[in-house]
Amino acid sequence: MTKPVLVLKFGTASITKPTGELNEPVMVDIARQVAALTPHYRIVLVSSGAVGAGKSFIRNYQGDITQRKAAAAVGNLLLLNIYSRFFGVYGVRIAQSLCERHHFAHRDQFLQLKQTYDELWANDIIPIANENDVVSSRELKFSDNDELATLLAVGFGAQALLLCTSVGGLLDTEGQIIRHVPTLDESVFRVVRTDKSSLGLGGMSSKLTFAKLATRLGVPVVIFGLNEPDGIQKAVAGQIGTRFDAQPAGLSARNRWLGSGSLAVGQLQVDAGAVRALQRRSSLLAVGVGQVRGEFEAGEVVEILDPEGQVVAVAKARLSSEVLVQNLQQQNVEVAHANDIVLL
Repeated sequence: MTKPVLVLKFGTASITKPTGELNEPVMVDIARQVAALTPHYRIVLVSSGAVGAGKSFIRNYQGDITQRKAAAAVGNLLLLNIYSRFFGVYGVRIAQSLCERHHFAHRDQFLQLKQTYDELWANDIIPIANENDVVSSRELKFSDNDELATLLAVGFGAQALLLCTSVGGLLDTEGQIIRHVPTLDESVFRVVRTDKSSLGLGGMSSKLTFAKLATRLGVPVVIFGLNEPDGIQKAVAGQIGTRFDAQPAGLSARNRWLGSGSLAVGQLQVDAGAVRALQRRSSLLAVGVGQVRGEFEAGEVVEILDPEGQVVAVAKARLSSEVLVQNLQQQNVEVAHANDIVLL
């Protein structure tokens, strides 16, 4: 049988010292634990830390976008060399995978990425993924590596997505880790502190946002820490951190991609009746669309918003925005077929 996919994400704060230097003892332990999992899983390691590792080489570093790109160009080399050395002790080979948003936005490019990973796994090589900060544009960046890890986990149908954090999990108002979250709703977001690492981009709010997406598309999530022995293996077993249950999805690989990785180019705000129809797995008709935002062509992906402006689904449009505007409130005009709609 094909081994299941496991996506592990380590943020900057998890693998660097407060000064930004890579924390080699921590990386040694990551290599040891991940190597022990390779007989059982096809693993993707998503690792931040390149900017933190490289910024000391940039004179008068202030953290602007150009300096971050230069720091990443230096830091990526340092990061991968260290990982290669530590994994090599266990006979595990690694590969660098620098990803950009368009690799997920276009279905054919995503399939090429997947084929490359399949070939790496077939040769017992672990891809280590990171955003290609050197060339990523502001408009098409990932929000952070939590998003990149989520897109990989959902797109590959991972058995689990593990997000490492310095605090060890989602904390309640008393500072204790919440061990289990069956359903990730707004009440969960209300307990989140808003602080984040000075070195990284993300925080707990980011992790919850992408955990919500992953679980709604059928991938369970564990937010965990490395502050106890064998933390990675314990997180895989659900013994530490915060576990978020996957919701029943039953989506095809294509619709998993549509719901997570596709790049929406427009928005449709619909009425309450249309939302109910979508929840019944019906197609979206023009009669339920109240507002069209952005310009798009037939076949491009749009977000569907409820009357309060919350995104409830994504869909591949059957009409261009121009044609749709001309047919708003018309009966029997199909905007998106049920098979091309993914509820979020």
